[in-house]
Amino acid sequence: MEKKIDLSRSVYELVSAFPELLDILYNLGFTGLKDPQLFNSVAKLMTIPKGAKMQNIPMEKVIFALMSNGFTLEGKMPSSENQEEKKEPVKEEPLSRTEQLKNYLRRLSNGEPLESVRADFVAHFSDVEAYEIMQAEQELMEEGVPLNQVQQLCDIHSALFHGETREEQIANAEEEVMASQQRAWLKEQGALEAEEEKKTPYETEGHPLSIFKKENENLTKLLEEAFKRLDSHQELGELFPRIRELSIHYAKKGDLLYPLLKTRYDITGPSEVMWTVDDEIRDELNDLAKTENHDASYVSRLRALLKRAEEMIYKEDNILFPICEENLKEEEWYSIYQDSKDYADCLGVKKEVWKEAEDKKKAVQEEVVKGEVVMPGGHMSVEQLTAVLNTIPLEISFVDENNINRFFNEGPKVFKRPSMAIDREVFSCHPPKIEPMVRGILDSFRSGEKDSLDVWMNKNNRTYLVRYMAVRDKEKHYLGALEVVQDMEFAKEHFSK
Repeated sequence: MEKKIDLSRSVYELVSAFPELLDILYNLGFTGLKDPQLFNSVAKLMTIPKGAKMQNIPMEKVIFALMSNGFTLEGKMPSSENQEEKKEPVKEEPLSRTEQLKNYLRRLSNGEPLESVRADFVAHFSDVEAYEIMQAEQELMEEGVPLNQVQQLCDIHSALFHGETREEQIANAEEEVMASQQRAWLKEQGALEAEEEKKTPYETEGHPLSIFKKENENLTKLLEEAFKRLDSHQELGELFPRIRELSIHYAKKGDLLYPLLKTRYDITGPSEVMWTVDDEIRDELNDLAKTENHDASYVSRLRALLKRAEEMIYKEDNILFPICEENLKEEEWYSIYQDSKDYADCLGVKKEVWKEAEDKKKAVQEEVVKGEVVMPGGHMSVEQLTAVLNTIPLEISFVDENNINRFFNEGPKVFKRPSMAIDREVFSCHPPKIEPMVRGILDSFRSGEKDSLDVWMNKNNRTYLVRYMAVRDKEKHYLGALEVVQDMEFAKEHFSK
């Protein structure tokens, strides 16, 4: 069998096809490939030429090693873009791309003007990958840079990379020419028809990434109109409540994307940095909505807030969504699609049917074997028990003794409970600022200090009682915690008569 390597394919794909390639690349200097976490993330985004460039490995050396091991090379061969490698070797070991990016971020943290840092960045980087930005921020936090400092500089970090991410550059004319050449080659090979049928997630009707992208496109238009009105000293008027719908967009990210990246792929940067910024934007929007005096101070706050929302769109489109696209599995996207149905439409984007996900759900349902659950008080089929729990006029959640989500009843909920959160730690479902409170409640139940806690709150102009209760067996051993949410408007109406 002829061993052909297409240099345009990712390292992950090539090593999966030719396992012996792993040791060859490792011996050449691709040392990170034997780290399972890096192999399952970075390798999916990196080609051999790009990896050689990042590791400062002469491409001639790579080509010689591959051909010596019986491989035939295909695809676009790298030009002599690494001519510098033919010069006399320098004594100092060059910094990796991640270290260089961290240095730029440190300079911003030290107060150096963005324009100065960006000028150096553009001079030394032709492009930057989404995962590289995420990895640089994540390593800074691991090295001791305070989380709140990284969060505060989140918008400035994204401004540094504007126009330089791979996701932006693939839209330029050069990439268009390459795409045209690829289509010509596919046509020659008789594979064009199959290639045309394959759509990206952004092009697939109903896919969560398609919906997120459309919401961002509409939000961009709203923000552009808002800036025009502010520049001409006009009130935002009806635009303001429409912009506030970004809260729903952010809620979906917080419930469905951030926790999944953190718990299943150990990608913590988005949840620790972007999630907090989301909350800050929403809180500021709420404060401004309550502000009656629209003076110069109000306008200044509003303009700064809209700019932060604009920066968040950039970070989602060029960092968060590409990372999700590369890492999340198809089954996880199916679950995100189903869970998204619990959220209201926002930013002028209506829900769409993702046929593939609906077909998958139907197939799974047909495979379910119906049995019975036997309890001391009787027995019911799974179908009956499910219907009973869904009929109770409460939102019910159960977390086991190890703080793992085990059960949510179905139906519309004020406090969203995505099915993908099942079998994950309950803390992953809460923003960083809420996590200490949740831990405190569960620790007090576990220690026996408390058996319950009631919290009354107003949400959407309705009164709710949220009750947290310790669940114990007959011997008083702690089994977990139950949360029930009850709409109390009926009681207010009853007692007001």
